[in-house]
Amino acid sequence: MQVNVSARHGQLAQQTKDKMVAKVEKLQRFYERVTSIQVTADLESKDAPNVEIRVTAERAEDFVATDQGDLIGALESCIQKIEHQLRKHKEKHSDHRAASIKHMEVPENDGTQ
Repeated sequence: MQVNVSARHGQLAQQTKDKMVAKVEKLQRFYERVTSIQVTADLESKDAPNVEIRVTAERAEDFVATDQGDLIGALESCIQKIEHQLRKHKEKHSDHRAASIKHMEVPENDGTQ
C-alpha cells in the first residue's frame, strides 16, 4: 500500500508527516483491497487548515473525505469518515453474496428412499 502526504501553500514538518502516515495506515484494517492513500493538507489558512484524504481501492470508486480545523483533529475526523465509507462499502458487497445463500430453499426429506 502506498501512502503520500502532501501540503499546499506551505510545508509540513517530517515529524508531522510521519504521524499522519502512521494514523492513515490503519485504514487498511477496514478494507483489505486498499491500494493507495493520498493525504493533502491545505495550509492557506494557518488557523484552520483543510485536510483531504483520498483512498483508492481495487474494484471501487475512490473514497474521499475532507475536514477543516486543527491539523491533527481534521485528520482524525477525515479518518473516521473514511472508516465509515469503507465499512459501508464492505458490508454492501459481503452481504450481497451471503444473502443468496441464506434464502436458498432446502428440499424436504419425506423419509422414503
